[in-house]
Amino acid sequence: MKTGLKYTIFKTKWGFFGLLADERGLLRTVLPMDNFKQTKKYLLVGMFGGISKDRELYFELQKAIKGYYNSSYVDFKKLHFSISLPKSNTLICKVVKVCKAIPLGRTITYSQLAKKAGFPKAARAVGSVLAKNPLPLIVPCHRVIRADGKIGKFSAPGGSKTKKKMLELEKERSKEISPLRDALRQK
Repeated sequence: MKTGLKYTIFKTKWGFFGLLADERGLLRTVLPMDNFKQTKKYLLVGMFGGISKDRELYFELQKAIKGYYNSSYVDFKKLHFSISLPKSNTLICKVVKVCKAIPLGRTITYSQLAKKAGFPKAARAVGSVLAKNPLPLIVPCHRVIRADGKIGKFSAPGGSKTKKKMLELEKERSKEISPLRDALRQK
């Protein structure tokens, strides 16, 4: 049983988003849900005792997440916060690292991610890792799609509809920032 757990739930344009952390870092995120109570139940499932609410928990991250759902460009890699994931599983660590590097507005397939993570024949295993991703949005598993180009399943609240909506939001946002990025490169 983990101790020293803290959580916060805050409102975004898409609904209530949750963060759960321990003393080492962020443990779990919950994508927007319709109400606070539902989000809290989903966020704290399997957690017992010693959990305190902290409205200031990862406050800069909260602001960035709110910005994301307001269609602002957010690069979560530039924010400074720790992630508390098991270090013992090499596959999980490498999949998470490669997944976190997928740029906004881009997608890759499960087999491409497996290859980049160093496990070229493990596309199904990669899919299993991502299906259990405790940090959706922060570890952008929604950017990983099937080899046939279809978005595939999504285990976060809202399922495939949420995944599709997130990809559409990011695609639009990346179209807006691409000309700016190109102009900055030319200077």
